[in-house]
Amino acid sequence: MARHVAGAVLAAGAGSRAGGPKALRRTDDGTAWVEVAASALRDAGCDPVIVVLGARAYETELMVPDWAESVVAWDWAEGQSVSLRKVVEEAGARGADALLVTLVDLPGQTVDAARRVLAAAGDDAGLARATFDGRPGHPVYIAREHWGPMLAVLDGDHGAGPYLAAHEVLTVDCSDLGGGSDVDE
Repeated sequence: MARHVAGAVLAAGAGSRAGGPKALRRTDDGTAWVEVAASALRDAGCDPVIVVLGARAYETELMVPDWAESVVAWDWAEGQSVSLRKVVEEAGARGADALLVTLVDLPGQTVDAARRVLAAAGDDAGLARATFDGRPGHPVYIAREHWGPMLAVLDGDHGAGPYLAAHEVLTVDCSDLGGGSDVDE
């Protein structure tokens, strides 16, 4: 039986190194970065797509596509772990069996990377993640059976990285698809 996968866009940060929230940024053609990220997940088959907002949430919410769900992590300043906790709670309430997580600051991301990670994860993989030139990246697939143990070790701005490093993760090479570099300026 196919898993019900919710998409998650983590877009709560203040973007202190970037001069403001990256969720408020747009591509050269005017598309909001948050829409780029959410569309890649939706077009890969994720339903629902949940966008976690934080810094300047009221402005950012205006950039979230109507078909996506936005939730606010009011304690967003405590770090990325807060966003992950929020999206796990929301996805669980919607009956999802897995999450496909990406970040808002990957404006070059493509639906192809999301599709490739989902296809590789299939119905059996508990954890899978895109890699780009051998480096871990996004999207990251997290099956429901990992949510509780992951949440138990989440702390501050470390996100799921330490949990993923301590567990067997199916790596999915997406180097040929581009879009794996985050934008910090």
